[in-house]
Amino acid sequence: MHDRARERSARRTAIRHLARIAAFVVSSALAATALVGIGAAQTSALQASERTIKAAFLFKFAEYVDWPAAPVQPVDSPFGVAPIDPADSPFVFGVLGSGALADDLLRMTADRTVDQRPIRVRRLTPGDVIDDLQVLFIAADERGRLDELLSPARGRPILTVTESEGALGNGSMINFTVTGERVRFEVSLDAAQASSLRLSSRLLAVAERVYQSP
Repeated sequence: MHDRARERSARRTAIRHLARIAAFVVSSALAATALVGIGAAQTSALQASERTIKAAFLFKFAEYVDWPAAPVQPVDSPFGVAPIDPADSPFVFGVLGSGALADDLLRMTADRTVDQRPIRVRRLTPGDVIDDLQVLFIAADERGRLDELLSPARGRPILTVTESEGALGNGSMINFTVTGERVRFEVSLDAAQASSLRLSSRLLAVAERVYQSP
């Protein structure tokens, strides 16, 4: 009986967190649809909504991930070597292959923070340095070379997010899917753990699928 009660409580908690995420995502999608304009084609509005939903999820994912503590870095100054606390640096999202999604993410994260850190959105091109990233998103346009693009992030505390079929097999941690016109996501715990990232059980509870080696 106690086990069933705990299961019901966990299910209710997961539903509440899903509702919070959904409310933010839906409001962002409605804003994107409105921006398309009255005379725009319906397909353009749907594409804008899907893109903005993914941008909203991308932002919300950061609230459900624990990054390992970064060491304090020394830096030269006129007064000698002074330490820089990583907590004082921006929280950086990198977007590769979708300038429109980067624009949506930049708009919706304006004046927001992650762990009290200001947010920065970087538009990336292949080969760019990703040392300062906390989150890397690779758009479907780059699906043909996912393995190459994900390689620099492997084993590093960078949350990798994609939107290409089979991307988890290339080492992505979270991959967007579309099921019945609904944006969902699947998760590879193995990839996250290999980079010392801990994904909240609340995030896993609302994922479409969670993969982990036995």
